[in-house]
Amino acid sequence: MSVSSPSVFLVNVMGQIECGRFLNGDNLRFHCCFTAGHDWEVVTGLEEFMSQTACRSDDERQVFVWNFPFDITFKSTNPFGWPQVILSVYGTDFFGNTVIMGYTACHVPITPGKYTRRLTTFVPESASTVQKLLSWLTGRRPEFLDPKLIAQGRGREVTRVRSQGEVTITFNVMMKDFTKFGYDCGATGKTPYLAVQPQPQRSVTVPSEGQSEA
Repeated sequence: MSVSSPSVFLVNVMGQIECGRFLNGDNLRFHCCFTAGHDWEVVTGLEEFMSQTACRSDDERQVFVWNFPFDITFKSTNPFGWPQVILSVYGTDFFGNTVIMGYTACHVPITPGKYTRRLTTFVPESASTVQKLLSWLTGRRPEFLDPKLIAQGRGREVTRVRSQGEVTITFNVMMKDFTKFGYDCGATGKTPYLAVQPQPQRSVTVPSEGQSEA
């Protein structure tokens, strides 16, 4: 009985968005979405979701803990347009207004395994000092109309941004039928994990009768 070759390869991404570190703001939550090329399609899982609200911890770390899990599976025939995860973090400012606290994005790891990523977040800057003062007083900070813009390179060179905080994400990546399309994902399984290298054999000379070992 002949076995038909697979028509697509699968990439499963599990993990969790663990915590964030921000100097300003409180009551932080995030909006997360995945984006990929035209040849990619979501098989199972949520492509967009919103987290719960987290408060700043009382210890010396001063972190916002979410521990929000995610699980999504993609299928494709072409690795071009590899999936990316995009985060938009929102919080409250000094006046209680809901404002953007940071954007960040990264590619899903391209090899199977467990990974931890610390992503630096950034926010758009106002074009002038007057606009910056008005946005701070009114609570209407500059934002991107489409957060997926940060996953593209087009037009990014004219956007003024500044770094603000970081987010920690863990990934668990699994792949299926990837090598059957002629792609090398770096986990062929030819070399066992922590394989013990064979020791070279030492030759032993047995002395004949009448000869000493010295």
